[in-house]
Amino acid sequence: MNKPELVESIATKSGLSKKDAEKALKAFTETVGETLAKNEKVSLVGFGTFESRHKDEKAGKNPKTQESITIPAHNAPAFKAGKELKEFVNK
Repeated sequence: MNKPELVESIATKSGLSKKDAEKALKAFTETVGETLAKNEKVSLVGFGTFESRHKDEKAGKNPKTQESITIPAHNAPAFKAGKELKEFVNK
């Protein structure tokens, strides 16, 4: 499912117009991104938790040239599915 299909589904299930559904989706993704940038979690009980995980600096290789490179330390977004979402997917 891509973004336009998701917006269509949200609009259909919520009774919102496509324009309002797109605004709601954009507000949600921006809010989650801003929260993760502050190293805080977003927990949606039953659905899951979005969080930012710290990754230490490590050695790597450029796949094109096989040259050794250093991958700097950074924060990476992560999602952990909740119990209800896991059960729903496995029906």
